[in-house]
Amino acid sequence: MNTILYIIQKEFKQIFRNKGMLPIIFILPLLQLVILSNAATFEIKNIKFSYIDNDNTSFSRALIDKFEASTYFNVVSSFSSEKMARSAMLKGEVDVILEIPPYFERDLLKDKKTNLSVIINAIDGAAAGVENVYINQIVQSFNKNAQAALMQPSDFINKPKTITGITSFWYNETLNYKTFMVPGILVLLVTMITLFLSGMNIVREKEIGTLEQMNVTPIRKHQFIIGKLFPFWIIGFGLLTIGLIISKVVFNTPIIGSLGLVYFYTAFYLLVILGMGLFISNFTDTQQQAMFIAWFFVVIFILMSGLFTPIESMPMWAQYLTEFNPIKYFVEVMRMVMLKGADFNDILPQFFKTLGFAILMNGLAVWSYKKTS
Repeated sequence: MNTILYIIQKEFKQIFRNKGMLPIIFILPLLQLVILSNAATFEIKNIKFSYIDNDNTSFSRALIDKFEASTYFNVVSSFSSEKMARSAMLKGEVDVILEIPPYFERDLLKDKKTNLSVIINAIDGAAAGVENVYINQIVQSFNKNAQAALMQPSDFINKPKTITGITSFWYNETLNYKTFMVPGILVLLVTMITLFLSGMNIVREKEIGTLEQMNVTPIRKHQFIIGKLFPFWIIGFGLLTIGLIISKVVFNTPIIGSLGLVYFYTAFYLLVILGMGLFISNFTDTQQQAMFIAWFFVVIFILMSGLFTPIESMPMWAQYLTEFNPIKYFVEVMRMVMLKGADFNDILPQFFKTLGFAILMNGLAVWSYKKTS
């Protein structure tokens, strides 16, 4: 026990002795939390919208006004011909071209129907899909208003009965994307900092030669790993605490569930990440090697965690691989507890898998540490 305490004390001294390390550990990740939570969004705004109005009537003007009133579209210009509009899209000046045909109003009044031509820059397929949804919503809204304006008294008598759906948004009533992203970004920062710190820890001592001094002592392998792991375990809790405070104060992220449950799960999750970092550190000879290997794994884990892209949209082989991704489970737990108010029974599947990973990774860390002089 005294040996473990000595290693822990030694690690804390090294951390706090290096004054430049503390801002890197605490301040930079929190700045990243603020920046990424604002920047990492799939909401499409400021869409550069243009139109070709071949009708120039009150109805065509009303449709264009709908787009001008939308918060998603920025009407940048109008064109007199499709050739000019296509040239502007080729240069990247516009994202969407709406072409209103001649006799748009006449066809609505006479036939109660007409067609619109919409051209969308689809280099970014995901963004184009979202833009298409926005356009269809505006056109449907205009169409509904136009039908009401064109209805005759006899149409009201023969009007068919319709079913109206009433939508209720749970867990994120304002549909604020930051509410969805902040818990995930917080997971990302806690993971990256603790993995990199633990991954470079043992290998740093190899480089400066202090590991040999430790190896000649009667310390056991598991004591050495526990002593190395504990300081970064505490740092992980510190990062989580400050991140939760910023999430609430800056982004007003709801925390419906128990904070105690968040910390309880995090305790085991940090064991997984720190065990992985120490395992990497045991097999590398330089800090650069450890950093590159840790970065390789963390990028794969992040991209396959469901943080930025839904796991359900991935190929089946990728979905199977995510079952071995600990970040996936932490992201799920954070969102379930903070946004849904989930209790311990709700997160049992994620907890037992994380516990299994923690035992495996720390067992590998102890096994891989070679106590040689």
